[in-house]
Amino acid sequence: MSRKIYVFDTTLRDGEQVPGAKLNLAEKLEVAEQIAKMKVDMMEVGFPSSSQGDFEAVRAISRKIGKDVWIAALGRAVQADIDCIYESIRAAENPLIHIVLGSSDVHVAKKFRKTPEQVIQMGVGAVKYASSLLPQVQYSLEDASRSEFEYLWQTIEAVVKAGATIINVPDTVGFAIPEQFGKLIYRINDRLKNLDPKVMLSVHCHNDTGLATANTLAAVKNGADKVECTINGIGERAGNTALEEVVMGIQLHEAYYSGHTTVDTRKIYETSRMVSATMGLDLQVNKAITGENAFAHSSGIHQDGLLKSKDVYEIMDPETIGAPAMEIVLTARSGRHAFIHVTQRLGFDIPAESVAEIYQQFLTMADDNKEIYDNDVLTLLKNSGVPSCGDSPELWQLLDYELNVTSGLPAATVKLARGEQVVVISHSGSGVIDALYGAIMEAVGAPIELIDYRINSLSRGKGSLGKVTAQIRCDGQLFAGKAIEQDVMRASALALINAVNKILLK
Repeated sequence: MSRKIYVFDTTLRDGEQVPGAKLNLAEKLEVAEQIAKMKVDMMEVGFPSSSQGDFEAVRAISRKIGKDVWIAALGRAVQADIDCIYESIRAAENPLIHIVLGSSDVHVAKKFRKTPEQVIQMGVGAVKYASSLLPQVQYSLEDASRSEFEYLWQTIEAVVKAGATIINVPDTVGFAIPEQFGKLIYRINDRLKNLDPKVMLSVHCHNDTGLATANTLAAVKNGADKVECTINGIGERAGNTALEEVVMGIQLHEAYYSGHTTVDTRKIYETSRMVSATMGLDLQVNKAITGENAFAHSSGIHQDGLLKSKDVYEIMDPETIGAPAMEIVLTARSGRHAFIHVTQRLGFDIPAESVAEIYQQFLTMADDNKEIYDNDVLTLLKNSGVPSCGDSPELWQLLDYELNVTSGLPAATVKLARGEQVVVISHSGSGVIDALYGAIMEAVGAPIELIDYRINSLSRGKGSLGKVTAQIRCDGQLFAGKAIEQDVMRASALALINAVNKILLK
């Protein structure tokens, strides 16, 4: 029977330790509420003894987040830290004290400068005190993957008898190898279930050698009940285990892991983008599950296979994680099949005798612009005189735009066309993009909300190309538009219009 694997999110504690990712109170509350929507089981929201600001944030989140999520905070194995944790999370409906203390030789000898027995007694005393305050206490053996096993077990046995309800085994510096880490968890789990089967076994892996997800899944396979993760894998140094990778890995192979999570995977993509934007940490484009290219295909061979059947090259539907639909990215490597598919999706039917010529024009354009998006194809087809199909929706096109940037309020005027309809709208805003996007949104008249806006440089020098991505929400669904131009303001306008046109096409 499939067992439940508990998901413990530490984005607001370990994740926020990334340099430059410091959040204010309002931002922390916003992120906490979004993560709670994913239905994680537990959420670690800070290190309250580190600063007054962190204490206030932990306390505010504890009061705000409901009973469905356990609220945890971290501290050292000292009474002052434990008191601070207690005061900050006591208002939570399900509070959890999290104590961390090193167990490896290097920590015992060089960090604490104590004997192994003295360190165990520190841990036992801390757990006894914490469990006198709250019923749920997690004990983390920092640097467990580099610890001598019998000492590790001696510590676990002592703190469980002292009242620890969760034992967490961290690979603190990303040292572990999946096969060896799996065997370690198996040995601990075997003894722990005999000692006290009610105690939960947890793992917390770092990604210093790129093995955090692999080590975490190896632990699940070998008996771990709980996984500690962060959104997008953010965290100190090379980061933590990425929540989205572990959750989807378990979901894809539930029978293999004999386990499942209760995370609402449809909230993964939105949460990933929200955390990225709030913390100012861009995602790598090829990031597993949530990267910009995770469901994008530019190779002609791949595109041909996908158009015949999506499962040829996709192991999960983008909608499973709440992402926009699969994207066919037209490049000079795209085959004729993919090009014709995009033209038909846009509502055009190229006459058979013109296909070869227009396809060649497309390849020339693709060589110059690297990637070709909907507005480029529309321009190519209209310039070539290709008629649109009678039953296809008319799409928006940018005819002209003007920006007025002064020391006062920036303003933008856009001229858009949709079939025979021409709309001219002026709009002011707090910035140039705000004004430009406000004008476009007013012109198209659709109930849309801008979710994400990004600019990337694709080349160097004065004539460099700028790639803009605009992601919008309409009626609960996400739509992404992209454009590449030397003029990034024009690219910004086209990216938003391309996203709006996807709503019309859907």
